Amino acid sequence: MKTLAQFVQKRRDDLGFSPKGLAERCNLDVNMIEEIEAGKELFLSVTVRQSLAKGLKCAPEEIKKLEIDFDNTFVSEQIIASLKELILKGAGGLKCPKCGAPLVTRIAKMYDLEDNLMLHPKAHCTKCVFQIH
Repeated sequence: MKTLAQFVQKRRDDLGFSPKGLAERCNLDVNMIEEIEAGKELFLSVTVRQSLAKGLKCAPEEIKKLEIDFDNTFVSEQIIASLKELILKGAGGLKCPKCGAPLVTRIAKMYDLEDNLMLHPKAHCTKCVFQIH
């Protein structure tokens, strides 16, 4: 079975686009394309999935079936919301609520269908499967 990263990279190559070219075609940040192709983005928002599918000339469902959504049911929505707020405020040194290991955090810059900039906090644990997407 292909991974999301392999699928996107192969489709992009088959269409003759560089990561930057695909990002421009999809109206996504090139960092988002690079994160997907590096296997760091495993679950995409509906808007990103639709934009990427349009750029790759495929159905959004082809992308969706390759995504991995990790179960964070053992972490309350309040804790996740608090972590998102801290990430957006630039807080460093955050710890995983599941295992206590350091979190790698970033803020994804995306655009909605009306070209409005949207900031999305992202995080993943350095030891366990916890992530905020």
